[in-house]
Amino acid sequence: MKMKRFAFILILFLCNQLWAQTAEDSLQTKRRTRTILIAGGVTYGASLYGLNQLWYKNSPQTSFHFFNDNHEWQQVDKVGHFYTAFHISRTGVELFKWAGLPKKKAYWYGALGGFLFQTPIEILDGFSAEYGASWGDVIANTAGSGMLVGQYLLWDEIRIMPKFSFSRTAYAPQRPNTLGNAYHEELLKDYNGQIYWLSFDIHRLLKEGNRFPKWLNIALGYGADGMLFAPPENNLEAQLPLARQFFLAPDIQFAHIPTKRKGLKTLFYFLDMVHLPLPAIEYNTHSGWKAHAMLGWRMTLNDE
Repeated sequence: MKMKRFAFILILFLCNQLWAQTAEDSLQTKRRTRTILIAGGVTYGASLYGLNQLWYKNSPQTSFHFFNDNHEWQQVDKVGHFYTAFHISRTGVELFKWAGLPKKKAYWYGALGGFLFQTPIEILDGFSAEYGASWGDVIANTAGSGMLVGQYLLWDEIRIMPKFSFSRTAYAPQRPNTLGNAYHEELLKDYNGQIYWLSFDIHRLLKEGNRFPKWLNIALGYGADGMLFAPPENNLEAQLPLARQFFLAPDIQFAHIPTKRKGLKTLFYFLDMVHLPLPAIEYNTHSGWKAHAMLGWRMTLNDE
């Protein structure tokens, strides 16, 4: 309960600071900022409810505690925290820029908001007998928001974009309570099917005037396989081919595709969060090198 109160007080503090900073701004900026804060509060409450229903509803509760899970799931879950914090922070920055805040304030407030929105997961984990709050998750959250604000402060733009792709695996049906019992659950819970990417905007990283296609990025991906259980020793005891996976693939940066339509711009914004199916090269620590004609989103259990 104390952690919940702390998170709530921290959010109120942020809101008060934002309002104080915008007191001398235009009426439109005040109205837009107020809209963002109200919408953020509603979204925060909805996320608490949704997470509780999806992850913790049937989980036994206990007093708040920490648990060191840094060795579990081949750290794919930690990369997921990094990715989520980055993109929530990215959305926060865009919202505060839309409200009319100065760029640097928008950068910092957006990043802090992204970090705070991850707090409910650690609070709910901390009260769950099956989990426990994780300092590793907190560090990953901080790193994700930090990478976002760092790029903005260094380049005034994003040149390295975290992305995500997912394919259903044969592991979830074997442990549906842990890895998910339907596609929407597996998307979040089955770490075997998740790949997290860092997509490098080569055109922006090279010197000005280069001819590298603006829309074409190069992406490095990370995933893992053979994880029926969280601890690696349990998977090895079950004689599962536990492996880390590293990928290299081209990627599309939709933000560089010119359009004046707001609907398309919004669609491109969200498409830049995901890695679409494209050819890729994989190095698997269990089976070695492999080429994929098309690696990305798959909803079936059929492997390539």
